[in-house]
Amino acid sequence: MKTITIAIDGFSSTGKSTLAKQLAQHLGYVYVDTGAMYRAITFFAMQNGYISNDFFDKETLINALPSIKLHFEFSVELGFAEMFLNNTNVEKEIRTLEVSNFVSKVAEVSEVRSKLVEQQKEMGKNKAIVMDGRDIGTVVFPDAELKIFMTASAETRAQRRFDELEAKGDEVTYEEVLENVQKRDYIDTHREDSPLVMANDAIEIDNSYLNKEEQFKVVLELVEEVLL
Repeated sequence: MKTITIAIDGFSSTGKSTLAKQLAQHLGYVYVDTGAMYRAITFFAMQNGYISNDFFDKETLINALPSIKLHFEFSVELGFAEMFLNNTNVEKEIRTLEVSNFVSKVAEVSEVRSKLVEQQKEMGKNKAIVMDGRDIGTVVFPDAELKIFMTASAETRAQRRFDELEAKGDEVTYEEVLENVQKRDYIDTHREDSPLVMANDAIEIDNSYLNKEEQFKVVLELVEEVLL
């Protein structure tokens, strides 16, 4: 049976991971959340005091990269793979707004991107993979058979993220989340190394007014066209 590589890029909180999980489960493909990898390194930097609101010791983080071991472990209970940092499950810890506030800064560091892109390329060498992030269709898998670029208004994305955090019991305000979304958009699109851009051959999907089921149906039709 023909297998392909599906690259999903886009702005923060556009539901890339949700869509990627749905596709991977439906197709029996491997799913890789590259955002979790960047979040894990960010969490490591926070734990070790390398980054704060007014401080970022990039050199020390870069020197520590060889000691950072990342891997995913599939959870039968959850139905997706969880992120492990140095053999510790950090799936819950990396999803906080605090980590979100720093992750784009960490993702700007070329040495961090180089380390993770190398791992991501290795994960996808046998195809049958769905990977989401910021530079999957442009850097990691420029030859992917299907590239999706997801977008939505900042306000829509902030509301979705706020609802998600509130449901988890996090004490945040909508204004805080909107500011985080806008800040991350700016950093992601303006960094020197692999900025967030839509690949020339990507298909743009604005899901501002699509629910999860509608979005999945639209993209699954695109997948089926490629698989024919």
